[in-house]
Amino acid sequence: MLPSRAFLPGAKAPISGHIADIPTSRIGDVAAVGRGNPDVIPLWFGEGDLPTPRFICDAAERAMQAGETFYTWQRGIPELRDAIARYTGALYGIDCGAERITVTGSGMQAIILTCQALIDPGDNIVVVSPVWPNIVSALSIVRGVSKPVLLERADGLNWSLDLDKLFAAVDERTRAIFVNSPSNPTGWTMPSAQQKAILEFARARGIWVMADEVYARIVYNAPHAPSFLEHAAPDDPLIVLQSFSKPWAMTGWRLGWITSPDSLGEEIAKLLQFNLSGSPAFLQRGAVAAIEHGDDFVRSMVDRCRAGGELVFQRLSALPQVKVARPEAAFYAFFSVDGISDSLAFAKKLVTDHQVGIAPGVAFGPGGEGNFRLCFASGTERLSAAMDRIEAGIRAAG
Repeated sequence: MLPSRAFLPGAKAPISGHIADIPTSRIGDVAAVGRGNPDVIPLWFGEGDLPTPRFICDAAERAMQAGETFYTWQRGIPELRDAIARYTGALYGIDCGAERITVTGSGMQAIILTCQALIDPGDNIVVVSPVWPNIVSALSIVRGVSKPVLLERADGLNWSLDLDKLFAAVDERTRAIFVNSPSNPTGWTMPSAQQKAILEFARARGIWVMADEVYARIVYNAPHAPSFLEHAAPDDPLIVLQSFSKPWAMTGWRLGWITSPDSLGEEIAKLLQFNLSGSPAFLQRGAVAAIEHGDDFVRSMVDRCRAGGELVFQRLSALPQVKVARPEAAFYAFFSVDGISDSLAFAKKLVTDHQVGIAPGVAFGPGGEGNFRLCFASGTERLSAAMDRIEAGIRAAG
């Protein structure tokens, strides 16, 4: 049987029906309603309102002026790989060599490259959900399957994971377990003991652990979140996905990295040849500056998010029809509103009627519908104004 084909509106030549069937982002659908309207307060995406710090930009600008605008190392310039290895080792108290580090063109590219490296058509990855939706789309692109295992809210507020259910979801076509901790969108953080148990299970079953630890530094009761790296040997079946976007306010730079066994890094380097050919060297110089001189900024970012999260939590928890947990990590409030089940419709209505944008829970897969994600990585004045509008929207709905 020939593969299915689809036609774009007005086009005469077909595209892959498989790609055409991948849905657009529901977050993007909400943003499309209000993006470009200066009166809308946009809290739908996972970024704050601070620009990248000047010292990071200056480092990139100096590199451009010095002529670092040519092709470069596919796995990253040596100075950046060395800096990331030192940073990782110091953060977690482990020995991490630069040979385990691969620089990517964003955390998202780290995910898609890993899926390309691990997945044959029909293979699956067990995914802790609700979750940032791009892992599911990345799997679809390589014709893999996502098997969600839902976080639970035993007390109606705080999230937890049943490891027995997670392990039971693994079958003969499972190639990896995907864990995003701290979690986007819930803020849930996996305890260290569970990480150790999952890694031991993966070793025994001969599968990978894919750990999205992008929010590892955005934590409010510890210097950093627990990491799978704290339990892993260099050759363990562990792939840690990271990004410069969140802690250093570098969302637009599109730089991330992978920590993996060196043998897998060499395979990912092959994929980088055909996906990117290496991230721009001058951007990587900015990333070196972030790693080596950015601790003060990260601490200030965490303090800012802590204040924003507390403001949003107090405002939301004061509403009797809202269920929300106090954020412990990441920079999102993930909340439900009694009587509102269609999160996409309500999120769009907030934009059109109240000029504030949040992400609909349906965007985050199974377990997400009926909730909303609000990014609080902004100043308290902006968040206060946003909460006034959200409260008005909730009152009008109910």
